[in-house]
Amino acid sequence: MTTYSTEHHDVIVIGGGQAGLSISWHLTRSGIDHVVLERDTIAHEWSDTRWDNFTLVTPNWQCVLPGYRYDGPDPHGFMARDEVYAWLRGYAQTFDPPVREGVQVNDLTVAPTGGFALGTSAGSMHADQVVVAVGGYHIPTIPRFAEKLPASITQLHSAQYRNADDLPEGAVLVVGTGQSGAQIAEDLHLAGRQVHLAVGNAPRVARFYRGRDCVAWLHDMGHYDIPIQDQPGGLGKRENTNHYVTGRDGGRDIDLRAFARQGMGLYGRLIDITSGTAYFDSSLAKSLDHADAVAESIKDSIDAYIAREHLTAPIEERYTPVWQPESEPTELDLAAHGITSVLWSVGFRTDYRWLRAGVFDGEGHPCHNRGVTTTSGLYFLGLPWLHTWGSGRFAAIARDAEYLADRITVAAHTSAVA
Repeated sequence: MTTYSTEHHDVIVIGGGQAGLSISWHLTRSGIDHVVLERDTIAHEWSDTRWDNFTLVTPNWQCVLPGYRYDGPDPHGFMARDEVYAWLRGYAQTFDPPVREGVQVNDLTVAPTGGFALGTSAGSMHADQVVVAVGGYHIPTIPRFAEKLPASITQLHSAQYRNADDLPEGAVLVVGTGQSGAQIAEDLHLAGRQVHLAVGNAPRVARFYRGRDCVAWLHDMGHYDIPIQDQPGGLGKRENTNHYVTGRDGGRDIDLRAFARQGMGLYGRLIDITSGTAYFDSSLAKSLDHADAVAESIKDSIDAYIAREHLTAPIEERYTPVWQPESEPTELDLAAHGITSVLWSVGFRTDYRWLRAGVFDGEGHPCHNRGVTTTSGLYFLGLPWLHTWGSGRFAAIARDAEYLADRITVAAHTSAVA
């Protein structure tokens, strides 16, 4: 039997969020020796990096983890930030996972004698197998020209935003219209702030259509079970921006055109900031049309499914644009428009500098097949599009965790016999 001078476990899981807890549930049930290392506290991302009025954009009935599912009074509703945090903390209490909070993994290397060597804030460790469950959103992205903003303007990334009252009085420029950018722009708008929004090419989806949540229709259609390699664009799907919609107040569409009618300023993509003036390209009309076209194409698919399955569903009028830009504004004098804050919602970068294994592409993204890498015993879990649309969300983490747990268990038993 091999002895180790450092702490050893058959499996070390890095990350104590929903992905790390899910794989721990399986390993605990199978009697596999393991530990979950969490640099902060269990599920802390849900309380630390979401704004006060955050809600899920997928319905509560899709919240399913191994041995655990949402069983509250509102399955078709959308849990708020604090409810999600409590739900995940409650999950950990159901099986008492071996989580060590406050332990940072500083480096991971392939050990010369086999397995993996980990340097952590709690000392050196060794594992035969490792599951990296730290998600794919590590470093907030802020463009270089942000440095040219006047020092008097407050800058925040979407991960730092909490509520409108925390910002200085005045107008706000929100940059980016993925899920976070569009929802935060709405949050500020509802709080009575004057909002200027730099619109990107993110698609949108209707919240409800023909009597049901669009997520429910797409779920029944099997859309969320299609592997990424069978999706249009294949692995390139991992780079796509999510559709914007909201679960706030029971769920509704986010229609940027309606916001414009109500006084929100819309612009194309922000391309530069010089001498207190923001400059945009002329992509606004094209981006709005693209978002609407995607939403309508999803409705086309739902219509076809209803007809094909001979289902009964109410007929619904299609969306008609409520506003069109009369021109493409390309400049915005920040001071003249009273802008005191800029909120960046342009995504995140991965940061795996601590993980020293040859499993990354040229842009720093893990190379894997359903979370299994070419380095034996090294796995990823909880990444967007790990296998299907739901992999980075509650919808399919249970399935992904079970798939990896089966392989980890076989490898552990094989190693024990050897």
